[in-house]
Amino acid sequence: MFKQLRNKFLILNLIIISILMLAAFLSIYGLTYTNVYRDIDRELHRISEFSRKKDGGPGQPPLDRDLNSPPPPPNRSVSFVLITDGEGTLVHIASIFDMDNTFYESAKEAALSRDTNTGTFKMDGTYWAFMTRPHFDGYNKIIFLDVTSQLGILTNLIYTFLAVALIMLIFIFFISRFFANRSIKPIKEAFDKQKQFIADVSHELKTPLTVINTNVDVLLSNRQESINDQVKWLHYIKSETERMTRLTNDLLYLAQIDYSNMKMIYSNFDFSEAAEDVLLTMEAVIFENNISLQYNIEPNVFLYGNREQLQQVIMILLDNAIKYTNNQGYIDFSLKKSHHQVILSITNTGEGISGEHIGRIFDRFYRTDASRSRAGGGYGLGLAIAKAIIEQHKGKISAKSVVSQSTTFSIELPCSSC
Repeated sequence: MFKQLRNKFLILNLIIISILMLAAFLSIYGLTYTNVYRDIDRELHRISEFSRKKDGGPGQPPLDRDLNSPPPPPNRSVSFVLITDGEGTLVHIASIFDMDNTFYESAKEAALSRDTNTGTFKMDGTYWAFMTRPHFDGYNKIIFLDVTSQLGILTNLIYTFLAVALIMLIFIFFISRFFANRSIKPIKEAFDKQKQFIADVSHELKTPLTVINTNVDVLLSNRQESINDQVKWLHYIKSETERMTRLTNDLLYLAQIDYSNMKMIYSNFDFSEAAEDVLLTMEAVIFENNISLQYNIEPNVFLYGNREQLQQVIMILLDNAIKYTNNQGYIDFSLKKSHHQVILSITNTGEGISGEHIGRIFDRFYRTDASRSRAGGGYGLGLAIAKAIIEQHKGKISAKSVVSQSTTFSIELPCSSC
């Protein structure tokens, strides 16, 4: 689908560019064409005026004049003038060329065969422009001008355009394909994530729904028994319902965070105090799991943001650290200011996270150990929620790990008191 979309984009882009290039060329060619033929017409009139002055006034027969007098000044243009009578018979030649009369007869016939007084024709590989004007006593004068070089400009312009257009279209094709691929890549990634998200949600909902449906069938098949006799099936239904409720609430929370117009209440608050409150809440759980806690919280670290949301991030990271810390391991909690930034880091010893997983742990529903996470009641949404909250506060969250040693989650937030 995305390949077809890219190809349609490329074709549309090339069509638009081709039309623009053609329009630009036609404009340039039209201006050049007009200028070339204007110069040709001007030169024909100049030769005609010069020839009229050389011929003299009325009353002098044209055949009595110098038959070899050149019409224009030398080295100005390649031209000649023919004078014909009313029947079209050639009676006078004014030319600097020593050409056979057959050449001039052919030129005269080519000019007279046109129905117009001006035009161009090709003869012996040379392009000639001509203009027919009345001469003395019923005679006609035909001025011929070599326009091979002028028309060659127009021809070369066409060939140049075709060559340049071909090269440009090839170049633009590869450039457009490069940018099209880059433009479609995030769309494809978002589409793939959406597909994966829908599949993950369906999978997570399928298990509790199956459990609920099975337990309801058990209840219905034992209608004669009392509620006390079937209370365990009701507990199973309640447990799975609560799991579905947590999942639904997490998804709604993510959707609210992703909604850019969602208005949160921000204020300046003591982040050091907020972090200590979370640590006090989690301290008993940490020691119950036989884990040592080390912490270093710099006092009076103030942030501008939502206190409850950022406390939730700390709670998520601590809960994650507790789950994956090895027996008799430790958790190191650090909060400090550094160069107008607040740096919070939580390190726990344990199995660590391999390189193939470290780049995806913030994706929704992604779990490095799916079976262990489900056993602990998780859905793989905690880190995704933490990342969304931190990004909403214009901060950054990252993770690094040494396999079989430790994992560290780091958060950078803009400091309001630095």
